[in-house]
Amino acid sequence: MPRSLLSKFLLAGALVATVSFTAMAVQADDIRSRLDVQAEAQLEVVPDRAALNARLWERTPAVARDEESPSDPAALREARDRLEERAAVLIRTLEEAGVERDAISAGSLNVQPEYLPGARTSEGERETLVRTRLERPFQVKVADLERLPLLLDALTKAGVNALDGVMYDLADRDAATDEALVMALEKARHKAELMASTLGVTLGPVITVSETQSPIYAPRMMAMSADMRESAPQAEYRPGTVTIDAGVSVSWTIEPES
Repeated sequence: MPRSLLSKFLLAGALVATVSFTAMAVQADDIRSRLDVQAEAQLEVVPDRAALNARLWERTPAVARDEESPSDPAALREARDRLEERAAVLIRTLEEAGVERDAISAGSLNVQPEYLPGARTSEGERETLVRTRLERPFQVKVADLERLPLLLDALTKAGVNALDGVMYDLADRDAATDEALVMALEKARHKAELMASTLGVTLGPVITVSETQSPIYAPRMMAMSADMRESAPQAEYRPGTVTIDAGVSVSWTIEPES
């Protein structure tokens, strides 16, 4: 190989080795000069909103399952008329209790068959009866939790068949989840400062920050009696508190104290 070509080849190899060594040195320096901290925070919040979920239903008379027309159109129409009349009474009762019409929402009509055991036949077998159940769900939004007992009395007066529970919520969920995230970041900063002070180093700028657990607010559900005709609702309802968890991971550069 000519001397000039050999010299160029050796020079190129030396340059590659120098670049690789420099990159490894920078990477090692990054590892030595950073502080990684993870922190979690819990925020306890008291709900300030609620929603009452109730249902009304009517049933057609039960008939033998083997009949050609178990769902008599006339019986269905009568059951639906009774249901709509009761729904109107429910809405009127709630409005008289001071609930705005916009705070009352009525769900779609649900129609489903129900099967019941009938009398025994001459052969000793028990026949099956079928009837149709027509149901309408209702939700009442409550902006003032102090009015819950009054509204529960109104629902009882209106004769709802079932009260599925009270769902407690927040008027401003975003503010609560933001506060939980800020608490997690402040806790991470406190931990980092404590570690740096103990180790005799100084915190520099933040290198990376990420969430390890996104703060999520889930409405709190309080179950109630399934059938208000058989069991009256409790006289007092306490919303309690809801916990919002947040987690972060933060990395800082660190330098020796001067």
